[in-house]
Amino acid sequence: MERYEADIVVVGAGPGGYVASIKAAQEGMKVVCVEKEALLGGTCLRVGCIPTKALLETSLRFYEAKQVFHEHGIAFSDISIDLKKAMKRKERIVNTLSGGIAQLFKKNKITRLKGKARIISPSEVAIDEGTVIRAKHILIATGSKPAGLPFCEFGKRINTSDDALAYVECPRHLVVIGAGAVGLELGMVWSRLGARVTVLEVMDRILLGFDGDMTRKALKAFEAQGIEIRLGTKVLAVYEDDEKAVVEVEGQKSIECDRVLMAVGRAPNTDGLGCEEVGIAKDKRGFIVVDNAYKTTVNGVFAVGDVIGGLMLAHKAMEEGVMCINGMVGKYAVLNYDAIPRICYTDPEVASVGKTEEELKAENREYKVGRFPFKANGRAHTMGYVVGEVKVLADAKTDRLLGMHIVGPRASELIALGGMAIEFSASSEDIAMLCEPHPTLEEAIKEACLAVTSKTIHL
Repeated sequence: MERYEADIVVVGAGPGGYVASIKAAQEGMKVVCVEKEALLGGTCLRVGCIPTKALLETSLRFYEAKQVFHEHGIAFSDISIDLKKAMKRKERIVNTLSGGIAQLFKKNKITRLKGKARIISPSEVAIDEGTVIRAKHILIATGSKPAGLPFCEFGKRINTSDDALAYVECPRHLVVIGAGAVGLELGMVWSRLGARVTVLEVMDRILLGFDGDMTRKALKAFEAQGIEIRLGTKVLAVYEDDEKAVVEVEGQKSIECDRVLMAVGRAPNTDGLGCEEVGIAKDKRGFIVVDNAYKTTVNGVFAVGDVIGGLMLAHKAMEEGVMCINGMVGKYAVLNYDAIPRICYTDPEVASVGKTEEELKAENREYKVGRFPFKANGRAHTMGYVVGEVKVLADAKTDRLLGMHIVGPRASELIALGGMAIEFSASSEDIAMLCEPHPTLEEAIKEACLAVTSKTIHL
């Protein structure tokens, strides 16, 4: 049996795990990181954020060439999509970025071990029963896996998001169950590439957790592109045969299709980890319980990222990894969860940070609203993307920015300004006083903040 000694063993090399490993090494720790997959980067890099965005970019180019380029005077005699080549591009990006993490591990002298880890004591981790690592600290960063529904099983036609990233041909009719970011992004990919897409959502709105007012605007934009979205729709059963998949819906006719994408959320990935054996507590949904320092109920064992629940976002996991290590070495270790953005990379993009109107109303907090539409923004017109708006929420008394919500072009990039403002307790007036370069999309944020006091310049 092979044995290793370390200051910390990190279980999982996804965003939380690999960032924590690098941070720990930078703090002078001897680090061992265990990952069962050949590629480093976790779900986000291998079968999540990165490959999804690669296909979104490919499908957007194809859609624009068919539907938008003629407005620029650009014409084609014929256009087609080589799906095999598009998938190879996606895989090339994944391999390049994963290789980059491997180089960072080498640079920071991190020992990477491949295999499935199991915690056998508060200071020991076994790998595939053949290797044992003894460490002062154990950090669990095993992430999450696609969740399903109890009455159906994944199969040839009933798929996870992993499957939907690797279809060898475009479905004729794709039914997506769940109108969260994963379902809408992948639904849009295949809709752009030619599939008829039907999205079924049991709630009365899409993108639960985002500002409801803004998601209603996004819904109209998605439907205008031909995506059918049925809200308040309860799925009763899903089954398949060699020819088709069938989705039974309460109060509606059953839907026949050739693919079903289950996008109903994600579950913590703790199978075989040994939590129960060593006394690591979980909540009723299976997420590992931690305190504000990311300590589990077992001394010396910590956890970050999707496996502890909350916002299941790669950037949230990364920051938790950094803060967890900071806490271990006595540095500042407080993460402001209100300043963490959430994004849906559809067209238009939807981005949100801070409080929503629904949350402020539930808190009985007095607030002011400022809005500015992209149709009044010069840069948006030059780009040809004028759908959507910027919405800011500010405290009625102090003017402190409480939330920023964007539906529109490059919302994923613009939202960072809102996160920064919340992190540094800025007011809407502070942002309104910024001199934004012209013409840029950021001017819409400035104008929305001016709108808090009804003093917009360009509206």
